[in-house]
Amino acid sequence: MTKNNPLIKPFLKWAGGKRQLLAEIKKYLPSDINKYTYFEPFLGAGAVFFDLQQKKAVINDFNEQLIITYNAVKENIDELIVLLKKYQKKNDEDNFYKIRNIDRDQEKFFKLSNVEKAARLIFLNKTCFNGLYRVNSQGFFNVPYGKYKNPAICEEIVLRQISDYLNSNKIEILNCDFENAVAKAGKKSFVYFDPPYHSPDKTNFTSYQAGRFDENEQERLRDVVIKLTNRGAKCLLSNSDTDYIRKLYKNAYFKIIPIQAKRAINSDSAGRGNVSEVLIKNWKD
Repeated sequence: MTKNNPLIKPFLKWAGGKRQLLAEIKKYLPSDINKYTYFEPFLGAGAVFFDLQQKKAVINDFNEQLIITYNAVKENIDELIVLLKKYQKKNDEDNFYKIRNIDRDQEKFFKLSNVEKAARLIFLNKTCFNGLYRVNSQGFFNVPYGKYKNPAICEEIVLRQISDYLNSNKIEILNCDFENAVAKAGKKSFVYFDPPYHSPDKTNFTSYQAGRFDENEQERLRDVVIKLTNRGAKCLLSNSDTDYIRKLYKNAYFKIIPIQAKRAINSDSAGRGNVSEVLIKNWKD
């Protein structure tokens, strides 16, 4: 078995990222996962995707700016590196707010090329407070400046290794609804779902884009997982450990596995630190 490249790793910080849960998640993956096409419909920072480094994968996120960024890493890495190096030299609070507020002028924002939008997202992610990606109800990025001394705005080696990986394997990158993203999944497919978590008290961070992933969407997701189960796909899903989620997945299809995670991002301080989550799998070992 070929050892995975440690330089291929998340290059963005994303709320709900799974880097610190990788060891736990990997306990419940199929033992022969390399034989499967990997699907991840809620990609975010892609911790599981980058750790597995599958040869065939379909990755997706509903956040258009995020997917523009992944495509820029794949298709325009040289130009992206040039732009990020420019940002690296001009990292100060005034420039941060100047770059952040470009999206308030929609005519100016839409004139940016996709690689310029990608560089902007990476710059804001590396320099904003706590590395958040958050937008308001109008879709405008609204996280304040982070005041970090030496943020890694341009991780050139990492970005080039990721670009090489995306280009040398059969990796399909989508920007669509999660149900459409798994339309081709069936036997010999493994799907990892990491949706916005259920939050009955609305304290979990879910502002990845304008609009919210409510309980109707959670139920639609459950129904999609059942459809995939009937098609023979293996699925693993992460979510909050709430009574609602346990009830939603309480049937013969699923095994619910409680785990502990550390969370730094929550609007309520009680929701930070060690929190209970669940992994839900749809197959028997």
